[in-house]
Order: sequence, then C-alpha cells, then structure tokens
Amino acid sequence: MFFLQMSGYPGSGKSSLARVIAQHTSAVILDHDIVKSSLMESLGANFGFKEVGEISYDIEWALIDFYLSQGHNVILDSPCLYSEMIERGLNLTQKYNAEYKYVECLLNDYDELNNRLRNRKRMISQIERVPSEETLLKTIENAKKPSNVRIHIVNTKEPIESYIKSVIEYLNA
Repeated sequence: MFFLQMSGYPGSGKSSLARVIAQHTSAVILDHDIVKSSLMESLGANFGFKEVGEISYDIEWALIDFYLSQGHNVILDSPCLYSEMIERGLNLTQKYNAEYKYVECLLNDYDELNNRLRNRKRMISQIERVPSEETLLKTIENAKKPSNVRIHIVNTKEPIESYIKSVIEYLNA
C-alpha cells in the first residue's frame, strides 16, 4: 500500500499522470482542485481563497486517513508547497504501515505551461496563467520535498507514455 504525494506547478501534468497511475494501481485520487472548487462554489464569497484552501486540505487529509485505513493506495493530486503536507503524509504512512512516495512533475517551460493552462477546462480554483517566469522558477525551487525519502522526478514536457513505466517501477520499489 502506498500514499503518493504529487508535486508540480499547476499545468505541469499532475492530474493527467495521477489518472494514469490510478488506472495501473487502482489507487484512489484526491484532487485538491476538485475539493477546493466545490467548496468555493458552495460557500460563495463568504470565505477567502486562503481559508477555502486550508479547509480543502483538512478534508483531503481526513479522506486520505480513511482510505489508507481501508487498505487503499492513495494519490494526493496537489502542488506540494507546504512542509506540513510532507509531515502529514509521512505520519499517515507510518500510522498505516504504507509506503510514502513522492513524484514531482517538472515542467519549467513558461510558454508551454501557459499554453496548457489556457487550453484546459479550468475549474474555479485553478489559475489561468503563470504570472511570470520568475514566479514559476521560484515556486518550483520552493516546492517542499521529503528529506529522507527517495523521490521521483519526471519531465512532463514529454508524453506520459515515455515515463509512466519508470513511475510505476518507482511506486512498486
């Protein structure tokens, strides 16, 4: 059993990869954008963007706990921007004797990311564009990574078919 923390800038291919991984592993996917967008639509303007994000993560972690307790492989499809995400994931994998896995979707091509963001069906919580190349590089550089766990980085400028085998091998290792 594993818990997989996805990581990567919005538009880098986390959700697409998570779906393919789930097909290969029967993992449950918790998509942060779906939870956050649903809350934003339900709550309207009553809460700020940051508050809704925090509530979304609380819901997601409760569901991750539940699914791991039932013996399911779980994927958290979300950027990994906070150390707390690593800590909570590691704590839950220890609690349920699961493997902690971390896959970073790396796409540091400003134009390609903006093209993907423009052409996807956007949910209310998702960004429309990358504000600047500096923002992109800073966000990638500041992504949180576990210090004591082997991580797997994929170049998501390439088609999923070119790296899915290495991801599945990493998950099974």
